[in-house]
Amino acid sequence: MANELAGKSVIVTGAANGFGLAVARRFVRAGASVVMADHEEAKLDSEVAALTSEEFDGRAIAFVGDLREKLSMTNLIAATIDANDGIDILVNAARLLLPSDPLAPETDHFEETLQHNVLANLRLSQIAARRMIEHATEETPTPSDRAIVNLSSVFGRRALPELFAYSVSCAALEQLTRCLALAFAGHRIRVNAVAVGGTMTRALSKALPEIEDLADALAEVTPLGRLGDTSEVAEAALYLASPAASFVTGQILGVDGGRPLLDPLEGAAI
Repeated sequence: MANELAGKSVIVTGAANGFGLAVARRFVRAGASVVMADHEEAKLDSEVAALTSEEFDGRAIAFVGDLREKLSMTNLIAATIDANDGIDILVNAARLLLPSDPLAPETDHFEETLQHNVLANLRLSQIAARRMIEHATEETPTPSDRAIVNLSSVFGRRALPELFAYSVSCAALEQLTRCLALAFAGHRIRVNAVAVGGTMTRALSKALPEIEDLADALAEVTPLGRLGDTSEVAEAALYLASPAASFVTGQILGVDGGRPLLDPLEGAAI
């Protein structure tokens, strides 16, 4: 399936790096018109230019802004509609992962993490869904399927004190996914999430500096015996956003090499 998202208008947040960038690249390859949103202007512009030079079937444009701010969210939606005449898919891939100490409330990053990983995703999803619904009323005879995909983590179901703010935010994001799936179902908007595990990122290595050879440690406690790749997360997001998942909503799809199947005491540090 080379053009699963041909003609679709997509927003991907956190698109300058990591999972967000991998998702944006995969969606452009699938024929979508993708607005890549991030606050890192230079990196974002570089990645959009690289995508444009590769001449995929879809296209990419950059949007720079802090999506914790309502004005930035509103401007992102407006820019997407101006560029693509609507919104079909939103991928909330921006994530904040910081170390946190449950016994040090002054430095646990709790409010900041929930603001970034939960509240910002909720508000952007609400704004995007309203515009999706508005555009659906203009479609005859049957409105097309639309989708929201959130990026979560297996840490949402594993209690890790060193990442407790991140773990709580991921658990909240997964419940948010289920609630919005029910709330939006009547409007033909599907809401699902990808829970990532067993994949190395710069943010994870910075958050757990005390674990030597973190990549090797992750691979050892992953049943498939290797690290995951950002491209594998992007494929899962593509499935959930595509017509192939037209009867899937409110689901949390684990892309984790089987990591949560292990006894929590095995490799408990991660």
